[in-house]
Amino acid sequence: MDRNSLQLYFETVAPQIPRWRKRNKTYHRLLRKYYSFFVPQGLRVLEVGCGTGDLLASLKPEYGVGIDFSPKIIEIAKANHPGLHFFVRNAEKPGIEETFDYIILSDLVSSLWDIQVVLESLQNSCHHRTRIIISSHNYAWEPVLNLLESLKLKLRQPKQNWLSAKDISTVLSVAGFETIRTEKKILIPVYVPVLSWLFNRIIVNLPLLRNLGLVNFIVARPSGYRENDYSVSVIVPAKNEKGNIENTVRRIPVLSKQQEIIFVEGDSSDGTLEEMIRVRDAFSSKDIKVIRQTGKGKGNAVREGFGEASGDILIILDADLTTSPEELPKFYNALRTNKGELINGCRLVYPRERQSMLFLNLAANKLFSVLLSYLLGQRLKDTLCGTKALFRNDYLSLDRNRIIYGDLDPFGDFDLLFGATKLNLKIVEINVRYKERQYGSAQISRFRHGWILLKMILSASRRLKFF
Repeated sequence: MDRNSLQLYFETVAPQIPRWRKRNKTYHRLLRKYYSFFVPQGLRVLEVGCGTGDLLASLKPEYGVGIDFSPKIIEIAKANHPGLHFFVRNAEKPGIEETFDYIILSDLVSSLWDIQVVLESLQNSCHHRTRIIISSHNYAWEPVLNLLESLKLKLRQPKQNWLSAKDISTVLSVAGFETIRTEKKILIPVYVPVLSWLFNRIIVNLPLLRNLGLVNFIVARPSGYRENDYSVSVIVPAKNEKGNIENTVRRIPVLSKQQEIIFVEGDSSDGTLEEMIRVRDAFSSKDIKVIRQTGKGKGNAVREGFGEASGDILIILDADLTTSPEELPKFYNALRTNKGELINGCRLVYPRERQSMLFLNLAANKLFSVLLSYLLGQRLKDTLCGTKALFRNDYLSLDRNRIIYGDLDPFGDFDLLFGATKLNLKIVEINVRYKERQYGSAQISRFRHGWILLKMILSASRRLKFF
């Protein structure tokens, strides 16, 4: 089947599509549910191969555009969704001269004549923070879908392109996009009481069994290089860290022309607040702020420090200096050059000083890393390193869409990781050397805080995986 025959086929079946969508309403309802998870409401969204526009409308975009090469399908879409914008366009040459926050391709790549050309054409509709969401059928389901078509339980399709999620990621890479994460969903695409809920919400998300999911969802971003000079805010939460305050200021390197250090003091009993004020006054050539924490815990201190920050980039540095301030340029440069959007420190590669991380802490860290990598869909080796960096605008979006509320997270690490995943941010780890603390004692209660973090994982799993 050539290009013209392909277009003629879809033009012929266009009047039948609404009827088939109604017959397969469970499958399309699930698609809308998952796309609504990936795509926040109120943004600029382009759907390539929009069909009747039902999926695009369900995302409630501020500005929604759908394109399809079938005039008959576009007529149906315009009639059903007058608040959106629909155009007859060829996906290989869409001719859309504007950019979007999200571009979606639902059940489309299997029918495209030239997948690479279509993906390359999308670059013109992307800004540097655009996200591409692609859903496609798992090729392991080919015999089942062919059988359903033979039994007239599914609309017959022309001969399909069958690609694995890895195949699609490869084509995305060649076209100038980087895959962030892949999810596999839907085991039963029709409604069966109890079983649909059990298989589609629980079983399909379990390790190994997830590979049987009918639909692959691939989230990608433009991979272009970006390098700018951004202003920086370094947030330093501190409780009973008097002996580390001056050293912190002396050792933080110059990262940017505009740079501030924000100390957040957490009701210390060793004179930490007074030392912060002394150091601020002694180093008057540096932009140093001192605030007193109104809540409790490092997570709260980080959020309050972020609230006072004015920099384009926000960096967290623990006042115990177990992660060296001299490592901070790695975090800044990773953001500046678009290597990632949440930069997370990793202390588990280089040899650690003898007392820097005790055995129970190390074991718990590795356990949480395995659980978090599975939950977030991005591999992480060290989820509890306190040194992290992200753009201020991303933090503000994360804060507006926070999925863990209040002070449940005692350190703020998981809250940032969960939020970054919900916003489809690229998480990248930077290897750092982990030092013994030279002053004071650790603020961690291993068992109490470990239990809290485990509860956070269970809570977030319902919002990020089993939904």
